[in-house]
Amino acid sequence: MRVVDVPVDKIYVPAAKRKGLDEDKVTALAEDILENGLQRPIYVRLGKDRYVLQEGLHRLEAMKLLGSDLIEGHIVQAKKA
Repeated sequence: MRVVDVPVDKIYVPAAKRKGLDEDKVTALAEDILENGLQRPIYVRLGKDRYVLQEGLHRLEAMKLLGSDLIEGHIVQAKKA
């Protein structure tokens, strides 16, 4: 799977995913990213004119906190129902 740079402002986070956000974890992760870089890309799928977050909410929020415009991500296929 190829890693691509995904624009942070083009990523939509579904409400159900946002409920699990832990601000303390975001802060700690942001500090770790500053010291060691982003270790694991997030997972997104292509939506209509945007990306939809599948995995990596805390990594995404940490990168936002650090002021990053881009985040490394894997683009995955949407699950078929």
